[in-house]
Amino acid sequence: MVEIGVVALVFCGMLLEAETSGDAQTAVVEISFGERLGQINMGQMGLGQGGLSEEPMWENRVPEIRALRPEVIRLFVQEYFNLLPEHGRYHFATLDRSVDTICRTGAQPLLSLCFKPRVLFPEINQDITEPNDWDEWEALIFNLVKHYRDRGTRIGFWEVGNEPDIGEDGGCPYRFHPESYVRYYQHTVDAILRADPEARVGGPATASIHSPIIPALLEHSAQQKTPLHFLSWHIYSSDPQRIRKTIEHAKQLREKYALKDVALVLDEWNMDLMNPPSDPRFQPCFVVETVFQMLEAGLDYSCYYQIRDYHIEQETFAAFMSPEGAAFMARWWNRAPQYDGLFDYQNTVRPVYFAWKLLSRMSGERLPVSFSHPGVHGLAVLDTKLRMHSVLIWNFSPKSVSVTVRLKGLPQDVRLRHTELDAADGSNEETSRLRIGPANRLSQGDQQWTIPFEPYSIHYWSLE
Repeated sequence: MVEIGVVALVFCGMLLEAETSGDAQTAVVEISFGERLGQINMGQMGLGQGGLSEEPMWENRVPEIRALRPEVIRLFVQEYFNLLPEHGRYHFATLDRSVDTICRTGAQPLLSLCFKPRVLFPEINQDITEPNDWDEWEALIFNLVKHYRDRGTRIGFWEVGNEPDIGEDGGCPYRFHPESYVRYYQHTVDAILRADPEARVGGPATASIHSPIIPALLEHSAQQKTPLHFLSWHIYSSDPQRIRKTIEHAKQLREKYALKDVALVLDEWNMDLMNPPSDPRFQPCFVVETVFQMLEAGLDYSCYYQIRDYHIEQETFAAFMSPEGAAFMARWWNRAPQYDGLFDYQNTVRPVYFAWKLLSRMSGERLPVSFSHPGVHGLAVLDTKLRMHSVLIWNFSPKSVSVTVRLKGLPQDVRLRHTELDAADGSNEETSRLRIGPANRLSQGDQQWTIPFEPYSIHYWSLE
């Protein structure tokens, strides 16, 4: 084994300090280059935008989102798009602007249908969940889907509902019981698939994986053979292991009802936004650790909530929500501090964006990586298109860790470059946030170096 001693300290741009306290922690991360574990398709870990405005809320950030290479971006199809302004007349032009914004990134839209046209729901009441005319509802859905099929806009997923288990508390005007949701789902997907037999349909996008709506939908699909291409749900927790447990529970439910081909889609997630951690380094590292746990658990798709935080107009929501519901939306989005978006209210990029930027580099053929510390994890890939390897290692813990990185069987001489995400200091200019050290040469064979990882730090190496 060839040791990189002083050289490692130079190319990392760091001074390795000996830890003498009893709390000193160490870790070993080993990457094996002689084996490949299959493709990582990081693009399936996508993004979403909440139901806040009829405006394309991040249309001037298309290049930045395209750079993250998401395959799917979720969008609320909310009542403010005014799809059915009166009986027999459809209006899709406003929604088109937001759908087209998604398509310009190269992603496919996941459209979450969570609107209640006034002509079909004349009374504002979240517990009224069925339209006064099912035929007209199905005609509206049919024409909506046909509209995008005819214009050549490929919608990746059609999702029936958003947080139907909590209604206005989830920002949408529906609060279903399991039996009413199943009826609503059946009518809606019948119309979708008549318009586009190749469409992928699913739901129920519940706020909780333990909602009784989920087993009701799965049982209905299993017994009635109603198409269900994906199962979706949400969770907000600062514990990545808790998020992983929802995936494992969803897999158990899928197995119970013998629906092995149903994809699993966690299409709203973030840290606990009611009690967000104050350390600015936490959220970027939380995202990386959570995506790692999603990959380990075998999740098919996810949509991080959200792309941009945005103030709402209370009057807009008062047109289809109760006074209490509209007031809640205004208090939450206009008065409470928000930590959801990759971009804040002023459209300023947040450090978490750069965590996604590093994750976007991790598509390719996955290499085996082993760890000796419960908070230190990593990913390594071979990108055959760029003809390079990438290594991403992070410390999702509140204590510093001295990490030894070992490369086993490096197949050729490479140029090595190190990048560290600076989440706490620096400007939002990319080369300030993603601090790059000087390049070094590594010889083929076994190599290793040791560097300190601060709490919640993220480090990336390119080997070219």
